[in-house]
Amino acid sequence: MGSKILAINPGSTSTKVALYDDEHPLLELTLRHSAEEIARFDDIISQLDWRREIILSALREQHFDIRELAVVIGRGGLVKPIPAGVYEVNDAMRHDLRHASREHASNLGGLLAADIAAMAGVKAYIADPVVVDEMDDVARMSGLPDCPRRSILHALNQKATVRLHCERVGLVYEEHNFIVAHLGGGISVTAHKRGRMVDTNNALDGDGPIAPERAGSLPTSGLADLCFSGRYTRHDVERLAGKGGMVAHLGTNSVMSVMERMRAGDEEAKRFIEAMCYTISKEIGAMAAVLEGKVDGIVLTGGIAYNAPVTDAIRQRCSFIAPVTVYPGENELEALMSNALAVLRGICTPRLYT
Repeated sequence: MGSKILAINPGSTSTKVALYDDEHPLLELTLRHSAEEIARFDDIISQLDWRREIILSALREQHFDIRELAVVIGRGGLVKPIPAGVYEVNDAMRHDLRHASREHASNLGGLLAADIAAMAGVKAYIADPVVVDEMDDVARMSGLPDCPRRSILHALNQKATVRLHCERVGLVYEEHNFIVAHLGGGISVTAHKRGRMVDTNNALDGDGPIAPERAGSLPTSGLADLCFSGRYTRHDVERLAGKGGMVAHLGTNSVMSVMERMRAGDEEAKRFIEAMCYTISKEIGAMAAVLEGKVDGIVLTGGIAYNAPVTDAIRQRCSFIAPVTVYPGENELEALMSNALAVLRGICTPRLYT
């Protein structure tokens, strides 16, 4: 018997949990939350106790005693910008997760892990949260001093997937350069330079490619017109980016349904998919310039990467830069487990969050 690891990945309408014995999966559950259930709560943080009890109840139904756990690890949220790595959940982190600058389901990950770990008498961690910041200083500058560029991306899956790619092709992550594109509800395209994510688009605030649930980069004058049109409050404008992209154009965030519409001859669906692939490819090209053309591979991952027409379109535009390899899926629970196991085995030392 190895070490039992519980990984927790909260989303807006579900909480995904997985139980491992070392790296061997024992259980994986997607605990879905209806719109009616979510509507009972004023904000995401107020869902903490409710989601914790759902997780504990699901584990009891599987006849698992949490006192068998060696560690609990949750998806990291919108804490302060930090380097990549594993962090023990401490009082400072709990405070910042509860009072994060933006509402996001990932803010619950460390809090849920800490609560359950305390009950089990073990430690709680997060790994590679969405605010991992390894950007070069030159990449932070925008055209306005009051609006610096920020690093918000799918760091957990990006780091785990590119390391998996390196293992498979016999390269050392810290010695080579890659462009990684996480293709999900939001899209992040990142330049990985010898183990550091030196530049990326902001996948939360509407920077970069058009995505299923993100508007991507917008014309400044057009956005200003919307802000001063009287149709929207500040809160509404902040949420526009998350209601843009495929949701705004086609009324759905389901790439699968839009692909079906495209195959049935829907020209609007086809036009959107082409535009999304175009903007993703353009962002990959920009990151190639960041790396001065020295790119050892382009890695496509995330849920959208299951769709061959999308990955084929990106490959057609970008394969001249470097070989394109596809690893479909988000794999975030497995990535969390790998980080927790590295701590248990002494391969990495947890960082201190301050």
